[in-house]
Amino acid sequence: MSIADNLKQYKSEVEADGVKLIAVSKTQTADTILEAYQAGQRIFGENIVQEMVDKQTQLPADIEWHLIGHLQSNKVKYIAPFVSLIHGVDSLKLLQEINKQALKNKRVIDCLLQIYIADEETKFGLAHDEAIELLRSSEYSEMKNVRIIGLMGIATNTKNEKQITIEFNELKIFFDGLKASFFKDEDSFKEISTGMSADYKIAIEEGSTMVRIGSSIFGKRTIKHFKNTSENPS
Repeated sequence: MSIADNLKQYKSEVEADGVKLIAVSKTQTADTILEAYQAGQRIFGENIVQEMVDKQTQLPADIEWHLIGHLQSNKVKYIAPFVSLIHGVDSLKLLQEINKQALKNKRVIDCLLQIYIADEETKFGLAHDEAIELLRSSEYSEMKNVRIIGLMGIATNTKNEKQITIEFNELKIFFDGLKASFFKDEDSFKEISTGMSADYKIAIEEGSTMVRIGSSIFGKRTIKHFKNTSENPS
């Protein structure tokens, strides 16, 4: 099936439930992304800063670029002028840098707090108490150029659907608690970004408002890597 056909299939399934489809375009070429764009897709997710920066300069201006991977503080400046949503905010330090760079660009940047939900040490994310501490901090209360609009979580890489369901459900419960305690009057706090190709159906059942699907739309990856140099924001 073509990219357009794959997109049509996922859009009809996902967006029928009011869920946003993020086409994960990491390692895909600008031409491949343009094919998806021409098929109607507008939200694309990248996890390497340099790739996102390079593609953003080559592709239509109305694309919403989401940074879905782990973000280092010293790379924020490269995406601050245009990024639509940063999914993986996992520290107060990172949020402070996003606020600083957003101010420089005269923007307010939307962010999701990444919450650690998986039974895997390799995953990033804030523990529940760390997220609450961040939201209660005086440093956060002084930030005017970031807006937290929800949570992100990555489930354990397992075929155990019961475990995945529990992890997504716990994130939804935590989201509801934060909504009531910190964001009761803020309509913008409404997003839960969970679910990828293997578990997006479970994620939607457990309250996800955004799912991230890549290879099932685009097929095999076409960019192997970017070189890491001092002149390079990756």
